[in-house]
Amino acid sequence: MEALDTKLGDNGTSDAVQILAGTRQLLAPALRHVVDQFPSELGRIVGYHLGTHDRNGTPIDGDSGKAVRPALALLACQAVGGDQARALPAAVAVELVHNASLLHDDIIDGDQTRRGRPAVWRTFGVADAILAGDALFFVAIRTLAESLPLAGQGVMILTSTVQQLIEGEHTDLLMEGRPATTLSESQAMATAKTGSLIAAACALGAIAGGATVEQIARMHSFGLDLGLAFQFIDDIKGIWGDPAVTGKPTSDLASGKKSLPVAYALANTGAARAELAALYQKDTPLTPAEQARAADLVEAAGGRAWANERADHHIRQARLHLEVSATDPAAVARLNTLATMITSSGPHR
Repeated sequence: MEALDTKLGDNGTSDAVQILAGTRQLLAPALRHVVDQFPSELGRIVGYHLGTHDRNGTPIDGDSGKAVRPALALLACQAVGGDQARALPAAVAVELVHNASLLHDDIIDGDQTRRGRPAVWRTFGVADAILAGDALFFVAIRTLAESLPLAGQGVMILTSTVQQLIEGEHTDLLMEGRPATTLSESQAMATAKTGSLIAAACALGAIAGGATVEQIARMHSFGLDLGLAFQFIDDIKGIWGDPAVTGKPTSDLASGKKSLPVAYALANTGAARAELAALYQKDTPLTPAEQARAADLVEAAGGRAWANERADHHIRQARLHLEVSATDPAAVARLNTLATMITSSGPHR
């Protein structure tokens, strides 16, 4: 595991880059092995999505994503005193689940590209993309089932997480189609879609490391709070962030997305809430001028301040869970480095 055993310096971002690069290097052979298990045509599709193969099935070193969740699994294992090698099946499994969800999300959202190349559904068709996602879900579960430390509780955690991802995506779709939603619905959706898999990665790593019941629960809570902190910050950037920095071409307000700051504002009372609700009831996307007005209204209704407060709360809680559950100071330092990176730039691609 020398690729992950980086020396922490003053530059947290640089260290996070090194940690993630080491994780990707460690994962690459395992992901290629996954691709090789599939029949050639399905393997070609999966390999293209994972960045291990081009669209013709030729092996390449393509963009396979940040690998934040696998890194969390490996470091969680080390943090409770385990050998990171025992957490590799957990790292592979959470990465496969993440990629399966991306295959399906791209179809649902109509996203044309993924990691700088045409999305799988655009390249191979919707049906093949759906089946490739389904296949990755089940291979992820099999990966844990074949690993002795993770075969029981680990499989249960992962299957429950997949169910939460599906339910969260469905809730998101329902919210888009309704003029009114509750704040609790928005928070539950964020927990399911973003927090659940990050929490599972940390819990699975702890299980692989031989953690106690209390440590597993704490590491799960660490990941959940970390995921929620990210979501709050990502939603803030989705409204007030600079597109040149965030990589989002348009504001989340353009399509009437009910992100967490918006949900809070709409659950509030007063003139700002009423005007914002009227804008969100439009049948057409908001114009740039209307987006700017909506952003002002969300802030006036308290959505921005509340989201910032909740992000800070979840970051503090995450670090507390880590502090009381971990036994390896080096792993704790690396997890804190990743936590800083996640809550400033985001983990999800």
